[in-house]
Amino acid sequence: MRRTRGSWLVAVMVLALGVALGGLAVHPARAGTIVVLPRPGQVGVSLSALYGTLLEAGNVGDQFGSGPGMAVRVRYRMRYERGFGLTFESHGLDARSVGAQVDLVTGETIDGSGQSGYKRLNLFLYGADFYQMFGTRTKTAKLLSLGAGLAHPVFALNGGENQFALSDGAYLTAGAGVERFFWQSLAFDLGARYHAVFLDGKLNHDVQISAGFIMYASL
Repeated sequence: MRRTRGSWLVAVMVLALGVALGGLAVHPARAGTIVVLPRPGQVGVSLSALYGTLLEAGNVGDQFGSGPGMAVRVRYRMRYERGFGLTFESHGLDARSVGAQVDLVTGETIDGSGQSGYKRLNLFLYGADFYQMFGTRTKTAKLLSLGAGLAHPVFALNGGENQFALSDGAYLTAGAGVERFFWQSLAFDLGARYHAVFLDGKLNHDVQISAGFIMYASL
């Protein structure tokens, strides 16, 4: 079930990327009559599906691997092809092993197949982003981003309970993406991001891809 869910999300992302990069090339004249490009001072709200992987390093990356998630991003267009935004992200990561695990709160070795063993990590990220955009006067705007924020981990146990970390962590992020407008001020929002996640003083590496939609409106 988990593999099917992950494969479905990847398929949606690939399909959206194909449509965004080539779907409008067949009717360029018609597309030009319906696309209204956003201007500085407008705010976009993006809703995206994502799929990410923790590299096998750090206290969390050693025990949790890959999984799907959702992201809501608010992006404010500024002058000189720059932008500022807020990110709210939920990311589920399955446990790598059902054998011996390390309790991330007490540091004790536990049985991963028991009721107190880890089933999944739900990682919530809340932060701010700065964007540098390119080609904002075309239907395909490219962007680079840098950001930082808080990381809130919640560990789902096999017994159905949740375990909370003793304290929240922090993260730094860098990414790249594309906004491909196809109707009014509605665009495909495609991207890839790297997160350096600091939890309990240790560095974890999270890499993800995302695909969704962003809609701009005037303030």
